[in-house]
Amino acid sequence: MTDKSKTKAKETEMVDHVINVRRVTKVTKGGKRFSFSALVVSGDQQGNIGVALGKSREVSLAIAKATNRARKNMISIPLRGNTVPYPVIGRHGASKVIIRSASKGTGVIAGGAMRSVMDALGVKDVLAKSLGSANKDNIVKATLNALAKLRSAQHFTRLRDTTVIAMIGKKDVTATTA
Repeated sequence: MTDKSKTKAKETEMVDHVINVRRVTKVTKGGKRFSFSALVVSGDQQGNIGVALGKSREVSLAIAKATNRARKNMISIPLRGNTVPYPVIGRHGASKVIIRSASKGTGVIAGGAMRSVMDALGVKDVLAKSLGSANKDNIVKATLNALAKLRSAQHFTRLRDTTVIAMIGKKDVTATTA
């Protein structure tokens, strides 16, 4: 496989979700000027996700700008299989989200905006609840805040200068080093 075909394969794996499109009006002396802002979530369904806001005079350009910006500013989230490693809470503005790991086969139990984030991230089994404000922008940012708090077992072992097996305290646990 050549480098070009690898990058094309990588591009096709990306998942984009348009969360919100807003029409914004600017009142000037000559009348009203309409523009649009779009919030887009992009992910590779492998644990990398990006969120961005794009603004333009046309909807399609606003979505394209947001998609490009989201793909450039991706962060990596440590996952445990198809779920999150442990329960976590995120906040942004008046929105609060609670994300909990779920057993295999549960599916994505989450509302609108959080469901899109989980799909782009590649999470298949999760329990999530949004509390407080129902503003889609704030829910997405609170979800990203919660996911950014997640750390892998290997990260904790580096912090504590130990191994995964020693940290868990069981002899029969198979631990990966990656």
